[in-house]
Amino acid sequence: MAESAQYEELVRQFSAFGAVKREMNRLMPSDCPSGSAAVLTVLGRDGDMRMSRLAELLSVDMSVTSRHVAHLAERGWIERSPDPADKRSRILRLTPAGRTRLDELFRLTTQLLAERLCDWSDEEVGRLTQLMARLRSSFGDPRTVPRQAPSALEQTTRTPAST
Repeated sequence: MAESAQYEELVRQFSAFGAVKREMNRLMPSDCPSGSAAVLTVLGRDGDMRMSRLAELLSVDMSVTSRHVAHLAERGWIERSPDPADKRSRILRLTPAGRTRLDELFRLTTQLLAERLCDWSDEEVGRLTQLMARLRSSFGDPRTVPRQAPSALEQTTRTPAST
């Protein structure tokens, strides 16, 4: 197991990683903010679904999800149709225009990463991808894992995320 100092440095790196996410968000077209892009990404990856499932996958409130869905539907990038199993619910799906928009967003973000990581080897990029996937996997699905009380270590060695 890594030493406490390594985890503290990891916390600092996560905090600093916010700058990477902000730059990627600035890249988003004005008509497709990052929250809307996230909805398109989930629908593109996981396919048609109810809004409640989308909210779960995004780990956001239904009201936030509803705003993003309305924004995307107004632009014709997704459609909402009645759920055959429950007429009160709606099934969300990408439209062809939504698929085109999603492809453009992927092209923009891929281009940004290629520019910023141009001095990285293929092996380094591959390793980063593997480690990020492993990190994500280590956390599991936060919606299904019960929240635990802080451990004794957490209570005595808290490091502010803004350091």
